[in-house]
Amino acid sequence: MIRIALADDQAMLRAGFRLLLESHADMEIVGEAETGAEAVQLVQDVQPDLILMDVQMPDMDGIAATQQLLAEPGCTTRVLVLTTFQRDDYLFDALRAGASGFLLKTAPPEDLVAAVRTVADGNSLLDPAVTGSVIERFASAGPGVARSDRLDELTEREREVLEEVARGRSNAEIAENLFVGESTVKTHVSSVLSKLGLRDRVQAVVFAYEHGLIRPGH
Repeated sequence: MIRIALADDQAMLRAGFRLLLESHADMEIVGEAETGAEAVQLVQDVQPDLILMDVQMPDMDGIAATQQLLAEPGCTTRVLVLTTFQRDDYLFDALRAGASGFLLKTAPPEDLVAAVRTVADGNSLLDPAVTGSVIERFASAGPGVARSDRLDELTEREREVLEEVARGRSNAEIAENLFVGESTVKTHVSSVLSKLGLRDRVQAVVFAYEHGLIRPGH
């Protein structure tokens, strides 16, 4: 059973999410929040597996709420940000804060269900409709390139794998491009995340762009 919390200031949307997700036998809504502050408190109280987090909410937005709740020691709740394309300027910061992915509110219902299962299973998810524009916009407009000594800890093959991950490629695609087995790719991805101190593939994408490993459009 996937225990899910909902954070959105629109009651009608929360009701729609609840109706959709609870129609699946493996999903349960364990609480709702109207504000970012309520979302943080809700996670502390019920410790859901996952929280659907709106970006724009009263008193504390979804980005600040994500930062605060994931900074709590021992927090295992994963964050899936739901937003509209018009406010994609907040999403890069949400990923930096530790969100495991984001999805447009205009996505088909079946995409939301699949996204919840993907993120709850420990994986990450980036809506392909906005991934490129968000990363290119902020990677190109950001204040310079930060160099990290942690990159020196990666082997040449691990750097190649990180570059492939940052381009949004799946393990199967990476295996085909690098002429290795898919299980080998999984091992390299795990090693990259461990060496760089990253939570998941989403943060690996952010890290690669922020540290100049790849450039937008390449």
